[in-house]
Amino acid sequence: MSAVHRHIELNTIDVGNPPSSRNGNKWKDFHIYLHGFANLPSGRGEDTLSPAFECNGLRWRLIVYPGGHDTAQEGYVSVHLTLGSPGTATITFDINILQKFGTRFDRPIDINTFDIISGRSYGASNLVKRSDILDPSKNLLDDNGTLAFIVSIKEEETEAMPTAFVPNNPFLDMIQEKFLDEETADVCFEVSSSEIEEDRSKRSRSSTSFHAHSQILNICAPMLASLFESNEDRSVKVASITDVSPDIFRHILFYVYGGRVPKDLKAHAKSIINAADKYSIVNLKLEAEAVYVKETDITMDNAIDNLLYADAKNLALLKEAVMDFLAENTEEASEKISFSDVPGHVMKDLMVAFSRKEKTKQGNQDGNNNFTIMRVSELRKKLDEKGLNVDGSRETMIEALKSSDIPG
Repeated sequence: MSAVHRHIELNTIDVGNPPSSRNGNKWKDFHIYLHGFANLPSGRGEDTLSPAFECNGLRWRLIVYPGGHDTAQEGYVSVHLTLGSPGTATITFDINILQKFGTRFDRPIDINTFDIISGRSYGASNLVKRSDILDPSKNLLDDNGTLAFIVSIKEEETEAMPTAFVPNNPFLDMIQEKFLDEETADVCFEVSSSEIEEDRSKRSRSSTSFHAHSQILNICAPMLASLFESNEDRSVKVASITDVSPDIFRHILFYVYGGRVPKDLKAHAKSIINAADKYSIVNLKLEAEAVYVKETDITMDNAIDNLLYADAKNLALLKEAVMDFLAENTEEASEKISFSDVPGHVMKDLMVAFSRKEKTKQGNQDGNNNFTIMRVSELRKKLDEKGLNVDGSRETMIEALKSSDIPG
C-alpha cells in the first residue's frame, strides 16, 4: 500500500454573512494530492492511502484505487473514504476531482450518507476512467502529473461542551529537574579542558563537574554509564572525560535527560557529532548531522574533506549530500578534485547518486520502493518504524531492512 504525499485542509474566512449552501448545511473541504499518479500501483485492488485528516472529531483517510476496486467496472478509478478512529460514525460526504485549473470535475454531485465502521470504506467505485485522467486534453492532471481530489464532509452540529483540563504527563519535567542535581546524584563526570597561561608558555587543565544518575545513564546512554567502575562503599563514583569540552558535554548530558538540542547547534554541530558518535547518543548525532548538512555548502574545495569525515563517522546523510554534489558536477569535479584518498567502498554511494539522478530525469519513480537508491532519510524512517537501529552506513541500513523483511 503506497501513501499520498500530503493533504491540505482549507480554511475559509468570510467577510459579511455568507449565503447558505447545500440546504444550509456547513461543509468542510479537504484537498488531497496524489503526486506521480501515472506511476502509482494500478493493478485491480491495489490502493494508495492518504495521511489521516480530522473532521467532526474523527480521523479519516482517503483510499484511491488507480486500477479500480474489485467491485469497479474495468478501466475505472475508485475512491473510498475510510474511518480511522475506533467505533462507528455516520457521515455525509462527497468526493470529486479538482481539475488542472482548480475547478471541480464535471460529474454529478454524489452526496452519500453512510454508517461507517472503523476500518471499512465507502465511496465511488466508478469515479472516472483512468484513461481520461491520463489524457492531457481532459486537464485532470497538473503539469507535474499530480491528481488532486476534493473531499467534502458535512460538519455535524454539536452542543458546545466544556473541555476538561488534563495536565500533561509530568515525567519528562521531573527527569529534567534532576539534571545536575548533586543531592540525588550517584555518579559524577569530571570533564577537563585545556587553558593557556598568560605567558602562553604552557597549558594547564581545569575540570568541571557534572553530577548524574546511573539509572538514567544505563537506560539512555549506556556508553556513558560504562565509564564508571563499581564501588562497594556506595560513595559517588567519578569518571574523567578529557576529549570533550565542558560546554559540549553539557549539551550531551542535557539531551540524555530529555532536553532539546541547543539553539546554537549550528556553531557546535561538528563537535556534538563527534561526542555523540563516541558515546553512542544516536538521535543527537543525527540531529546535529542534519543541521550540519543544512548549513554547509558543499564546494569543490571541501567536498572530499566532508566525504572522508562522513565516512569516518557513519554520517550517511552528509555522505549523500556530497555524492549528490559530485553527481551534479561530474565534469568539474573530475578536473579539480583528487580522489586518491577516497576509500574504494565509497564509490558505491557515488554510483547510487548517479543512478538516482538518471531515474529522476526520466521521471521514473521506482526508487520509492527500491532500497538501493532510496534516500537516507527514507531508509532511516523505515528503520525507525520497525524499531531498528537508524545509525550506520547506507549498506548497513539496507541490509537491516532486507533482513527484517525475511520471515523468521
